Amino acid sequence: MKRILFAGCVILLPLAVPVLCAAEDAIDDLGERLSASALGDSLRGQLSGTLDLEGYAAGQPSPGFLRTEGDTTLFVPRLSVFLDAQLGPAFYVFAQSRLDRGFDPGYGGSLRPRLDEYVIRFTPSEKGAFDLQIGKFATIVGNWTQRHDSWNNPFITAPLPYDNLTGIWDAIALRSTRTLLEWAQITPSSSFAMDSGKNLRLPILWGPSYTAGAAVSGELGWLQYAVEIKNAALSSRPETWSPTQTQWDTPAFSARIAVSPDERWKLGLSGSEGPYLRQSAVSTLPPGRPLSTYREIVLGEDVSFAWHHFQAWAEMYEARFEIPAVANADTLAYYLEAKVKLTPQFSWALRWNQQLYGTVFVPQFVSSGGSLPPVPAHRSAWGRDLWRMDAAPAYRLTAHIQLKLQASIEEGDADSRGVIGMLATQLTVRF
Repeated sequence: MKRILFAGCVILLPLAVPVLCAAEDAIDDLGERLSASALGDSLRGQLSGTLDLEGYAAGQPSPGFLRTEGDTTLFVPRLSVFLDAQLGPAFYVFAQSRLDRGFDPGYGGSLRPRLDEYVIRFTPSEKGAFDLQIGKFATIVGNWTQRHDSWNNPFITAPLPYDNLTGIWDAIALRSTRTLLEWAQITPSSSFAMDSGKNLRLPILWGPSYTAGAAVSGELGWLQYAVEIKNAALSSRPETWSPTQTQWDTPAFSARIAVSPDERWKLGLSGSEGPYLRQSAVSTLPPGRPLSTYREIVLGEDVSFAWHHFQAWAEMYEARFEIPAVANADTLAYYLEAKVKLTPQFSWALRWNQQLYGTVFVPQFVSSGGSLPPVPAHRSAWGRDLWRMDAAPAYRLTAHIQLKLQASIEEGDADSRGVIGMLATQLTVRF
């Protein structure tokens, strides 16, 4: 059935384009109808949104967050609706609601509505030196979250630091490096560890990280700053982002500063720390080790450049997952991304991604009963280094309709799965 849906998506998307183009005037008219004002124009509101139809065809095991559950194809429809409201000169309200089958492709079930973001922002001065916002919103860390929506993201998927799952779990507190290597599938693991697959593993950052909390930000000439306190770490999964799902006694803190030497360049530095275990993991903690001691610490650097029809972005993250009395699991991930606008409607983007893992100390192991030869103490990488290359042409048929393709290849070092390929297509209608 999934293959039929994917094939139908590939066939019907081009056929749907002429119909959608013919409806361009209707989309413009809809945008005008979805705006309103009151109280002498001091209260203004605008509804907008995107309809995304995505199709994926991937090798096994599927890369990143993509979960095809043994099949090789997937069809993903998604409706996103945005509310922007201005309440006088100082208050701004934003909300994003989505209708889909789960935050990440393939996490299944029926279509369900979900409120992903809701923010109220207070700006006391027009100079923009100080903003305070409270609610549930994307992280201030890095520069990808500023363009992560389907209309502005040159690709269909997120960069590697935002969607590659490591061997760190969030439901059980680790007790040994041997278990860590099993969870990361570096060494033979139990059937439980194998079957858990993507249900328990964490990335460095989980997509835009729509966690709940408050942030202060502003611009001081060529300097931009932002600080936030959130209810969960950058690696936390979408199920924990709601303020009702996480205890506020162990919040996460993040900060970012950025400088713009001129209009072409922007350079940023980010830092974040917070507990990566879920509240349900408390029962697995060793004596004397509170949840707050299992911390994810992230340092990030980012740069962006724009000149005429060329744009480039890069980010690098050094992350540490602290495992008390066991090890510090360190990893580094980065990507380089470029987009060139070849015509007013056609653009092409390329991205190189890579993730590297540090080593942990593995003590000597002697099997029970001596049935196997002892394994001497040694150091071992706690994950498989990997690289991924993405290419994505995009064509904007009208001011409201965009068709995007993506081809990706990924390979992990010393991994028997070899090179994994993925093809994806996305039709976006913006209203």
